[in-house]
Formats: sequence, C-alpha cells, structure tokens
Amino acid sequence: MRKPLIAGNWKLNKTIAEAEELASALLSRLSDVTETEILIAPVFTALDRVAKILVNSPIQLGAQNCYPQETGAFTGEVSPLMLKDAGCQAIIIGHSERRQLMGETNEQISLKVQATLNAGMQVILCVGETLEERENEEMLEVLTTQLTGGLADLTTEQMQNMVIAYEPVWAIGTGKTASNDQAQDAHSFLRGLLLGLFDPATADACRILYGGSVKPDNVDGLMAQSDIDGALVGGASLNADDFSRIVKFKPAGL
Repeated sequence: MRKPLIAGNWKLNKTIAEAEELASALLSRLSDVTETEILIAPVFTALDRVAKILVNSPIQLGAQNCYPQETGAFTGEVSPLMLKDAGCQAIIIGHSERRQLMGETNEQISLKVQATLNAGMQVILCVGETLEERENEEMLEVLTTQLTGGLADLTTEQMQNMVIAYEPVWAIGTGKTASNDQAQDAHSFLRGLLLGLFDPATADACRILYGGSVKPDNVDGLMAQSDIDGALVGGASLNADDFSRIVKFKPAGL
C-alpha cells in the first residue's frame, strides 16, 4: 500500500511571521496524524523559522524550487544542500508555473531532480498539460515528454525518493478541477509510463499526487481513485482549517 502524501505549496505567500503562525496552526490540528504524510513548502525566507516549529512533528518541510549546483557564481539561486541545511526534506521541481512563467525546460528540470536526489532529499516532480494541449489531444504526448525528461537516467534505487504530481495547468488556481475520472485516467497513464521506464515494483510503489484546485469539498472523491496517492495543494494550503480537512480526507465510498 502506498502511504498518502498531502503537500501544501504556499507559492509566493506569507511573510516569516505569517508562515510561523500558519505552521503552528497546522501543527495544533495535525500533530496526531500518522496514516498520511504531510508536507508544507513555504517561501525560501521562511524555511529556517518554520523548520524550528516543525521539529519532531509529523509535518515535513519542503522547498518550492532549487538550483542544480552546490555552490558558485549563481546570483539569486539556492542549492539543494542549502535547502537541506535549512531543514527541508523535499523539493518541488518542475511546477507548471516555473515551466510556464520561468521557461524551465525538461533538461533543466532533470538536472534539478538529480541534484536534489544526490543531496539525499525527496523530489516532487510536477507534470501536466495546458488547456490548449488537452483540447488538441496532445495531453498524453506532453505527459510522456515531461515524465521521461524529468526522470532521465534515474535508477530504480533513486526512484524510491521520487513522487510525481499530476497538475493539469488549466485547473491550477482557476477553481476548475479535473473530474475524478479525468484525474484517475491521467494517473493511470503516468503509472503505465513508470512501468515502461522501470519495473512493476517501482511503478506500483511510486506515489502520484493530484494537483489542481484541491479543496475540502473535492478531496474525498479524488482520494477514492485507485491511482491517486495524495494531493499537491495550492490555495487551500494557506488556510489551516481547509488544509487540515484535506489531510484528514475520507475517501468517498470507502
């Protein structure tokens, strides 16, 4: 059985004080959760302070991005080792906003994946199609290219620290959510790709999260799907009550 993972991507939100307040509020609500893994990813400036709040708690700390070099003349960048030093256990890589707004390529994302794994950290690799790509029936091609590119040259051992997040771009921050069937179909396709790239055990063990306007009122249906192993939550992760309810999902029909 794959242990569910609910990850909150805070994006460009929360000052240090606000991040501390939200982390503390989540901890008070989720300190007894054991059946689901929890992760939050604040902005870089708040990582160290939030890490201190989360010590010896069930909530893991993640970062939203990294640069694939340990040190050097790379102004404005932060390396996986520095993020690990700040208390992070995982890094979100290849989020659609970085692909769309910052022009990140599959090659750049692959380098970040390797650097993060080499630092001994977990990767949450994001893949997903735009509305135009879906309407033009290019979704499967896009997912194949992004997944194979992001996982290029990885070993089965390295895959133990990989999590995939399917995030249809048209459902991020729009209030639209893929239907349960649409999400399951995409997750099933991705698991099939993993089977082709690795082996049955690796494909079965890899967790695939759904990301795209996940909310308390739709998480139960999504989590009832056989290939959906958790959620990458955006806006709803900024509200302690909403995110706590998502972490404490109750799969519909189960």
